[in-house]
Amino acid sequence: MKILHLIDTTGPGGAETVFIELADRLRERGHHSTVVIRGEGWVAEELRRRGLEPILLPCRGSFELGFLRSLKGLIEDRGIELIQSHLLGSNVYAALAGLWTRTPVVATYHGMVDISPNERFRRLKKWVMRRGIDRYVVVSQRLLGVIENNDLLQRDQTTVIYNGVDVEASGKMAVRDRQGGSITIGSLGNIRPAKAYDRLLEAARIVIDRRPEVRFVIGGEGKGRSLYRKLEQQRRDLGLENQVEFLGFVENIQGFLSQLDLFLLTSSSEGFSIATIEAMAAGLPVVATRCGGPEEIIEDGVDGCLVEANNPEAIAEGLLALIDDPEQARALAERGRLKARDTYSMDRMIQRYEDLYREVLG
Repeated sequence: MKILHLIDTTGPGGAETVFIELADRLRERGHHSTVVIRGEGWVAEELRRRGLEPILLPCRGSFELGFLRSLKGLIEDRGIELIQSHLLGSNVYAALAGLWTRTPVVATYHGMVDISPNERFRRLKKWVMRRGIDRYVVVSQRLLGVIENNDLLQRDQTTVIYNGVDVEASGKMAVRDRQGGSITIGSLGNIRPAKAYDRLLEAARIVIDRRPEVRFVIGGEGKGRSLYRKLEQQRRDLGLENQVEFLGFVENIQGFLSQLDLFLLTSSSEGFSIATIEAMAAGLPVVATRCGGPEEIIEDGVDGCLVEANNPEAIAEGLLALIDDPEQARALAERGRLKARDTYSMDRMIQRYEDLYREVLG
């Protein structure tokens, strides 16, 4: 099967990780992957590291004819049989290219980033996608409902495929070494408003007031930007300079997770959280906010802890409950690890996409 993979962005993130894994692992299964991105960056570097040379096609607008012509040429020159796109902008271009070349399109929505009531040319984009996309994929049941309510897909043409993680790599992590009785709580995700790191800082102050041995580490791209500067100021105002550290982009996720005792997700909104699955697969107890995706991943009190979003007191109490009851924390972590292995493995995700492609192509 000859597949063209298309995505809007070039930096690290959950959608980008799925994009790379699909292109790479489908190739390992005997398919041919042509990968198209819009410029240099982390995605291009990671693709090359895996031996996949990306095709760089710059695109600056919603309906750029030159970009579309380049896609058409690639599809025809390479005998592409199916287009797999990710995120709203690429889903629109894939629909247009699919209509122009009569190539089937599978389009994946990854989160609230794909939904905006202020989206330019919203009606036109919806019209194009309804005619040019053969099957939609969403990464959670909740996201399916939200996007359907925004009239961006057809339910009978939509499949839910949960994002997968490499459970084998997570299972090979080094055993955590607690130094001097300290407890390290970590979060992973690029610095942006939806991650609600301001609420994390407020919760950290509450936790550390009761348990001074606790420290927090946050991994994710975005240091130096305006939101990061605001968070830095908030950290100073709360007197947390020595207890909360922003690490910036984390390349070795397993290595990062191996240094933690607890994993924390404080998001106000998540379509699905790959970081939460990675933490569960690594055998960490998880505290996550009820912000969309985590409610489908975690069963509260069984394989993790769910708390109210945008509520620092609730977040802090969830953390303190597991810190004060290490036996419960270990039990949640073990059940979470088994769930990640059985339900959210990368192999399972790839197989579901492959089955969907065969169904689309008949």
